[in-house]
Amino acid sequence: MDNYILVGKIVNSFGIKGEVKIISDFEYKERAFKENNYIYIGPQKEEEKIKTYRVHKNYDLISLEKYDNINDILKYKGQNVYILRSSLHLQDGEYLLSDLIGYKVYDEDNLLGVVIDYEKNNNVLLKVKGEKNFYLPLIDNYVKKINNIDKVIISNHGRDLIL
Repeated sequence: MDNYILVGKIVNSFGIKGEVKIISDFEYKERAFKENNYIYIGPQKEEEKIKTYRVHKNYDLISLEKYDNINDILKYKGQNVYILRSSLHLQDGEYLLSDLIGYKVYDEDNLLGVVIDYEKNNNVLLKVKGEKNFYLPLIDNYVKKINNIDKVIISNHGRDLIL
């Protein structure tokens, strides 16, 4: 099953040659925004091929194969950008943060709760709903193992995390 993954939003044009400025905190953007990859723009998921990619300040800049003028790409301003999941070529043990929503969190054999959301700051925090809600930092000190097959996260410090 191939599905669309939200990777960013076109916030503006950049320059006069048809580049678009994308704001993205997608964890695999080096795979998503590669030259010759396809992206899908807006609610209709219009397919476009990436001609060039570069980073400028906090933005990802791409040019699209069929466009070389600012006026051609203005229609995409404010639109979400998607890719097909299959184009990421995720390996065993790799996952998207959004995939972790719904995973059960255990401390040894005790169910602590279920991941309901995540937040990104300097680290990724998984928001877990259980008897009491808590945040689980997605770092080795706190996460012992992630099992993508059974959709389970084993925590090292489960009881210490409940807030």
